[in-house]
Amino acid sequence: MIRESNFEPRDAATREMVKAGDYWLKELKAGQTLRILDLEGNQAADTLFYSAADPSERYSVMETIREQGNLYLTVGSQLRSNLNNVMLEITADTCGRHDTLGGACATESNTVRYSLDKRCMHACRDSWMLALAEHDYLGISKRDITHNINFFMNVPVTECGGLTFADGISAPGKYVEMQAKMDVIVLISNCPQLNNPCNAYNPTPIELLIWN
Repeated sequence: MIRESNFEPRDAATREMVKAGDYWLKELKAGQTLRILDLEGNQAADTLFYSAADPSERYSVMETIREQGNLYLTVGSQLRSNLNNVMLEITADTCGRHDTLGGACATESNTVRYSLDKRCMHACRDSWMLALAEHDYLGISKRDITHNINFFMNVPVTECGGLTFADGISAPGKYVEMQAKMDVIVLISNCPQLNNPCNAYNPTPIELLIWN
């Protein structure tokens, strides 16, 4: 569902640009709204959410899909935790659909999907691990990296039940907004993937905006 936001960028409390391949890690307070802005189109933002009060409570794709009865995310989707609590709700979306199933690129998956010489390429899981190592006071570790959302990524399900990585359906200036329903830690890897069309083989920056 397409719904534009009522928020103006000039009123944002925080605005940060994230280069392709970099990570973004911030706490979002209950009631705040986060916008992920696809600056140049077809970029993928691999995103994890944790409860700030207890990071062992984290985003769950199973709870989210089951409760909403839909594989894809858009306006009205409630992002639920492994305790089935609502963590965030998508309140605006000019892209229209976001992936829950494709997972995040890793050196291992790059090797299996593409070729052995791709193993050395930077991957989203590398960005997450670097973020957690540089913020170890949060108490989040490798074992806490589970399901993620691929905002802007297009991963159709085939008739046989498989997944395909297709050309993105986003475009320059498209965005998704979500309001926090609890204090959450947001960890984003701005995907550096060069081997599939999730970002048109050309990783680009995104912008993150927060309104109080």
